[in-house]
Amino acid sequence: MQMITTGLVLRATKTGEADRVLSILTPEHGIISAIAKGSLRLKSKLFSATGLFCYSEFELFEGKSMFVVDNASVKELFWGIHQSVEGMALGMYFSEFVSTLSPVGAECAAIFKLFLNTLYFLSKNMRPPLLMKAVFELRALSLTGFLPALTACSGCVKYEGGPFFFDVSSGLLYCADCARERGLSPNLDAAALRAMRHIMLCDTADVFRFQLAEESTRHLAAVSKSYVLQCLDKPFKTEDFLNTILGTV
Repeated sequence: MQMITTGLVLRATKTGEADRVLSILTPEHGIISAIAKGSLRLKSKLFSATGLFCYSEFELFEGKSMFVVDNASVKELFWGIHQSVEGMALGMYFSEFVSTLSPVGAECAAIFKLFLNTLYFLSKNMRPPLLMKAVFELRALSLTGFLPALTACSGCVKYEGGPFFFDVSSGLLYCADCARERGLSPNLDAAALRAMRHIMLCDTADVFRFQLAEESTRHLAAVSKSYVLQCLDKPFKTEDFLNTILGTV
């Protein structure tokens, strides 16, 4: 069986003398595995199109245990990602994050579009790394069934004004007064809450169209990290290195 699809290379692992085993995110079929034979040879027609974070069009045919790449053509290389340690660390983390989510059905196209958009911003260094991490995490979770109740305070229906507390275990939001009644302290300032609502509720094309001060970014990133742990209940191998690079814990 032959298949033609666009895809993003999430992982490229050397095998044998010059082959790569690829993990490819596609908008129609989710994540698929494929082998690109001879792709590590510089003169190979597959060399560029099967590299890490490459967005390519693939011609595949079904092998015994995985697809085999028959041909591939580059659509976008995102070279800027490879030019910094932060870019590579974030890209690897995003790849592991998506692999863990393992999108299916309509989620595939939505996550694919988000990843393309994120890689573009990352390659151009258009947003601070810590903000990009939080944006990608929160948006990806919202697209795969983890959308919390962000409309208003679950206690008094207050929409805005002052800091709020986001309860990662329940996905509920509480204003400062209702949080204090429950023995809780706010973890989102007003700007961070507006950003969180924007990220999780806007159109994917607009997800990075906002600015956020450094302190508010720290609040947003801390809440996002806790929510990821609550939703996915697993550590990420790539996050330890990323935290070292970003100077976070």
